[in-house]
Amino acid sequence: MLKRNAFGQPVTVKRWLVRVFGSMFYRKFRWKNITDIQGAEIFQDLPDSNVLLVSNHQTYFADVTLMVYSIQSSLIGRPNEITLKGFLKCPKANFYFIAAEETMKSGFLPKVFARAGAITVKRTWREKGKEIKREVDSKDISNIAKALSDGWVISFPQGTTTPFAPGRKGTAHIIKEHKPIVIPIVINGFRRAFDKKGLFTKKKGTTLSLWIKPPLEIDYDGDVETIMEQIIDGIEQSEKYNLVEKVPLIADLESL
Repeated sequence: MLKRNAFGQPVTVKRWLVRVFGSMFYRKFRWKNITDIQGAEIFQDLPDSNVLLVSNHQTYFADVTLMVYSIQSSLIGRPNEITLKGFLKCPKANFYFIAAEETMKSGFLPKVFARAGAITVKRTWREKGKEIKREVDSKDISNIAKALSDGWVISFPQGTTTPFAPGRKGTAHIIKEHKPIVIPIVINGFRRAFDKKGLFTKKKGTTLSLWIKPPLEIDYDGDVETIMEQIIDGIEQSEKYNLVEKVPLIADLESL
């Protein structure tokens, strides 16, 4: 009951918050839409800490919630499934996700959701819809390092829900310095199924796909640019994947 995580937050409170949010999304994932999870058995073989999960991003909360679902279900021996039992047991509470401070302060639910494991960071390139330019807050970097030393961290290296946006080099710097195991995750379907925040269903019957890939083979002594390219390619947000998505559109135009 008295156990606390690396940030001094009671683990019991976090587990209950995870259970509440898991219950909120259960019907959205299990009944209102179709979930297709692949590769979640990888979670069973990872160490307890210094693991960085990198992914593309389509909504503020729905995609990260499904990732947490896949982690909890896999760790109770039910990989690639959506199980309410996994969330209720919550075998892994030492997980965190990186989120923009501005987003997590945008309403009551985001503020509560932040208590379930958010590491809030200040954007260096945008604030309140306007382009800005400021230095990275050293406290943000310190908090991410603390979270990695305590458990697993979910990161969205593009820092936005816009598809094929460039990666932010801060992720590569963290990888170089702390040498975590890096697991790329590719998600799809959330933008069609949910509103931007990922709290309300927009279209039922959508396939929500979550593909957990094997760890990246990273040269930690390599340059930041190369590591960033490897990450963006791993989460299928590089230009070659953008071109693949455009091909059907070109074919449709030619058929007119």
